[in-house]
Amino acid sequence: MENREEMIKSFYKLIEDENYDELKAFCHKDFVFYPQIDTPFYGIEGLKASERKNFSSFPGFKMPVKEIILDNSDRAAVYLIFEGKHTGTPFNCINPTGKFVKFSLMMLLKFKDNKIIEKRSHVDVNDIIKQIKK
Repeated sequence: MENREEMIKSFYKLIEDENYDELKAFCHKDFVFYPQIDTPFYGIEGLKASERKNFSSFPGFKMPVKEIILDNSDRAAVYLIFEGKHTGTPFNCINPTGKFVKFSLMMLLKFKDNKIIEKRSHVDVNDIIKQIKK
């Protein structure tokens, strides 16, 4: 597989393109996604379900990787900026408002066997809600 930085960029490009089925190639068989500290989604199917649920609220969204921090450990930090319009499905029980949102995300990835075994998402959901309600 590609070097780790290229792997991360490719992984997030697939998410941005909503090409969720292709994510399996990047994920370890024991993959776990934590969108919040105590709400894990297990395996590639859990990841796909969670990402579809959240991102379907913002069809055509953009989420470019702005910075990747790597060291010699099994972890990487990834900083992204999300931009999209709330025109899809309800977000957090809020029906589509047509409002534009822009927010930052920080991801902590853990690797095993040159694949992503854990993804932890850090995002201010209240900021998103505030933007779609204003």
